[in-house]
Amino acid sequence: MLNRVVLVGRLTRDPELRYTPNGVAVANFTLAVNRAFSNQQGERDADFINCVIWRKQAENVANYLKKGSLAGVDGRIQTRSYDNNEGKRVFITEVVAESVQFLEPRGSSNSNQGQGFGGGSPGFSGNDFGQQNQNQNQNRPSGGFNDDPFANDGKPIDISDDDLPF
Repeated sequence: MLNRVVLVGRLTRDPELRYTPNGVAVANFTLAVNRAFSNQQGERDADFINCVIWRKQAENVANYLKKGSLAGVDGRIQTRSYDNNEGKRVFITEVVAESVQFLEPRGSSNSNQGQGFGGGSPGFSGNDFGQQNQNQNQNRPSGGFNDDPFANDGKPIDISDDDLPF
């Protein structure tokens, strides 16, 4: 039997961190994952997938991820049910994450605003990347052999998607 899930998406809200009565950390979050195809209007739909992670990783997720953060989740699907206050059976399907990868540098999760969840290139836009390099290079002495030959002057990098190895 095999039950394995691998997802890449953006958090739709800040993770919710709680502790069990025994002191075990558990975090819940929802990932918006774009579908591989467009709908009839030419737009990409997204699936909103509930995830849960336990223990130290739950604390890390709560501390370092926030709404809009790009994350990769590796885990398994789990279903459970309970009876609500009205006596109706409620079924829940969620991904129990075994690991969560933070897929972009801290603080850059909103670089794709306006493009929807996961739209465009994940992580950096050309202007953000150039600005980061420019800020980093302001504190370095120039003229040494450690100068970054790939640093630019704050302008977007001109490279086509065909030149990228991924």
